[in-house]
Amino acid sequence: MITFCLMFVSAFIYSIAITSFSNVGGLYPGGFSGISRIIVDIARRFAHIEIPFGILYFTLNLFPTLLVFKYIGKRFTIFSIIQYIFVSILTMFLKPLFLVDDPLLIAVFGGLLGGIGMGIALHNNASSGGTDFIAIFVSSRYNRSVWNYVMIANAMILCVAGLLFGWEKALYSIIYQFVSTQVVEKLHERYKMETLTIITKHPDEVAKKVLEGTRHGITEIKAEGVYSHKDTAMLYMVINTFQKRAVIKAVLSVDPNAFINIQTTTAVIGNYYQQPLE
Repeated sequence: MITFCLMFVSAFIYSIAITSFSNVGGLYPGGFSGISRIIVDIARRFAHIEIPFGILYFTLNLFPTLLVFKYIGKRFTIFSIIQYIFVSILTMFLKPLFLVDDPLLIAVFGGLLGGIGMGIALHNNASSGGTDFIAIFVSSRYNRSVWNYVMIANAMILCVAGLLFGWEKALYSIIYQFVSTQVVEKLHERYKMETLTIITKHPDEVAKKVLEGTRHGITEIKAEGVYSHKDTAMLYMVINTFQKRAVIKAVLSVDPNAFINIQTTTAVIGNYYQQPLE
């Protein structure tokens, strides 16, 4: 029930970004929402046909939904469907708020809100559909974050919008997308990895406590304090960033005097356990 409510919050924030920033500023948010906006504008301008954004956005999400349902997980797919259904409905009924006229402010704060909406969904093991689905699929396959690559793909989509509807809006849209992507990159920690180097005099007890909450391997290296010349041990392990707080808490609960060094890890080659999406 909590996740269901969070999906509504995620969809509501994302829908405000679309209706009150993207639509008001004439911007294209990238991803399937941006593609939907482009198709809607093409139909309106060249064919004089009005296509509801929400219905088109929902339709475009059907194929990637089947992709993630098959390869990623049922729970993840179900809550993602709930999220983009909420977005499809809310964008049809929410009235736009005309907050500012400055296109730069619209791009920055619209991207900020859009990124927060997407980040809430991703943080709770769901997504906003569309290119999020594709990014999650690739990330789970290769165990690395691909959001900046998604931003490049979205920039290419926005270039199409620039050719069709003018470069000013397209360039502001790229700012919108850049801000949104950086927020998502910051909030989504599932495929970010960090290396912990733990110096402790109680390696067996610390390792046992840490392994109670994580399935990552730990390497123990015998060591000696250069200043004290006393025997100690170094525990080496790689974890996902979102696990860091829990692991550090577990270490300090056994050895409050442990020395912990944390380093960013860009990639791991070899056997590394990645908790699957449900």
